[in-house]
Amino acid sequence: MKKRRLWFRLIKRGLIGLLVIVIGLGLFFQTSYAQKLFYPYPYRPIVEKYAVQYGVDPFLVIAVIRAESNFMPQSQSHKGAQGLMQLMPDTAEWIAKSKGDKSFTLEDLKDPEKNIQYGTWYLASLQKEFNNTTLVLAAYNGGRGHVQEWIKTQQLDIDHLRVEDIPFQETRKYVQRVLFYYPKYKALYSTG
Repeated sequence: MKKRRLWFRLIKRGLIGLLVIVIGLGLFFQTSYAQKLFYPYPYRPIVEKYAVQYGVDPFLVIAVIRAESNFMPQSQSHKGAQGLMQLMPDTAEWIAKSKGDKSFTLEDLKDPEKNIQYGTWYLASLQKEFNNTTLVLAAYNGGRGHVQEWIKTQQLDIDHLRVEDIPFQETRKYVQRVLFYYPKYKALYSTG
């Protein structure tokens, strides 16, 4: 009988200790410090430099980078998109031509600074055209021409725009991912 009571006490103490650990971990993961472990902001000076230069929200840029490459500068998609912001080579060459950057080479897509500069410039150009974050992200992923066509054929109603209405599943999921990350980065890293 004494052994049984001893076991019950040990189990009770163990469960209480486990409960204290679980509660402690739960409280820790609610802190902004812990959340920043899950939502890091690498390349912040570069992102902020080009976000200011081109008039793009830096938190949108970092959310795009997170969704596109998960911060891996050597990333390459099965379709050939490269770098942190997963730029297609032909898009990057068009950006270089538009910016008058004669020194650009495709190797530059693996350079974090050049990739972020070009990706942020591209986001800015899409913002000027579409003036709607959902459409900008859909165009960034699915192509400017496709978004123009979806609007023209009324597959997307810009007055009642819903992410669920984006015709390409891959683009729809991409937009949902970025729109999930975007407010988290804004909440964690905005300074005022």
